[in-house]
Amino acid sequence: MLVDAHWRDVARLAHALAGPVDGDDVAQQAWTQALSAYPRLSSTSNLRGWLLTITSRCAMDVHRQRGRRAVPVDNIATVVDASGRATAKGPERDHPDEILWSRVADLPERERHAVVLKYVVDLDHVSIAKALGTTPTMSRRLVSDGLASLRLAIAREEI
Repeated sequence: MLVDAHWRDVARLAHALAGPVDGDDVAQQAWTQALSAYPRLSSTSNLRGWLLTITSRCAMDVHRQRGRRAVPVDNIATVVDASGRATAKGPERDHPDEILWSRVADLPERERHAVVLKYVVDLDHVSIAKALGTTPTMSRRLVSDGLASLRLAIAREEI
């Protein structure tokens, strides 16, 4: 019943935070961790928030692992940053939303998570605060700062 009720939210958050390549792996890892910890869970009052917290932590682990992963390149002039995205003379973007998601990925970690939880998973600020271990006021601030950074980055590209 738990999986049936929340698999979409876990999958959406995993794909939004880890990207299309690692999203399925993050979701699977989150479900594995959640289902192994479920028997020891003391309260079942907010299972959705608990699952989303596990998912965001699994996504953070993947981002950390990317920084340690070797990335092969065809052209030595192509510089690749720690997240695996080409930063100079990189491949053309295939999808129009890829530019936006690239900017979202460039946000500081807590702002990125807050923006994704708000606009991808459609959580309210109380739920975002619980998932991030902060207050609702701080979650509003993180979302606001993230959106301001995105607007600024997009405005700079249009100039």
